[in-house]
Amino acid sequence: MKMHGLGNDFVVIDRRSHPVDLRADEVRLIGDRHRGVGCDQLALIDADAEADARLTFFNADGTTSAACGNATRCIARHLMATEGKASVTLRTERGLLACEDAGGGLTRVNMGAPLLAWDEIPLAQAMDTLHLPIAGDPVATGMGNPHCTFFVDDAEAADIAAIGPGFETHPLFPQRTNVELVEVRDPATLRVRIWERGTGVTLASGSCSCAAAVAAARRGLVGRRVAVIVDGGTLEIDWRDDGVWMTGPMAHVFDGVLHLDQGAT
Repeated sequence: MKMHGLGNDFVVIDRRSHPVDLRADEVRLIGDRHRGVGCDQLALIDADAEADARLTFFNADGTTSAACGNATRCIARHLMATEGKASVTLRTERGLLACEDAGGGLTRVNMGAPLLAWDEIPLAQAMDTLHLPIAGDPVATGMGNPHCTFFVDDAEAADIAAIGPGFETHPLFPQRTNVELVEVRDPATLRVRIWERGTGVTLASGSCSCAAAVAAARRGLVGRRVAVIVDGGTLEIDWRDDGVWMTGPMAHVFDGVLHLDQGAT
């Protein structure tokens, strides 16, 4: 299946009915927008004894990711629709994530509590995660994957494609990092530009939107419930006591049949 959430697009393979093992080079080929299907991430659906399904995520460069909020939301909507349910529970490396129909075609996912300690994100050494010793005074946050959030005066004018790569591989982040450039428009609205680890510039990212909202709330710039405007649209982020809830739309673009033995090398 090809799906997207606000332009953040995914190839989704349901291994419950079609068992397949993918190598990193095969993931890269599938994700190639010229020689494959094209996607920001690839997600695998597997059976799970305690949840409606278990999800595994790959970035377009073939590396794995513990979290992918928009893909989780897309798959949750797909499973709710096909199984006639108003809510599902999905297992990722973040643990069991509650997902529910939010009405109006929107889906809500609890992305779990943010990771705020340096060794949980993780960072290379002990430090204040609210003020990293990097030019630009960014905030570090973990949402199952690491995030580096900068606050800027004008997100529209910021060159995320030039800024993102250098910080993705900054030595403070041993597992690399996602990068967000955030403009605070008012106490309940953020404008966010995103460089995604292992993918590059993307129109949207659920985990990045959650991390941006958490970073802004920790700095006292916004409340704990905000609209996050990304290049592809708007997500609602609500940092509650039980986790960071993300609400937004999704689209099921098409279904296809993948023939790995016929791919170009």
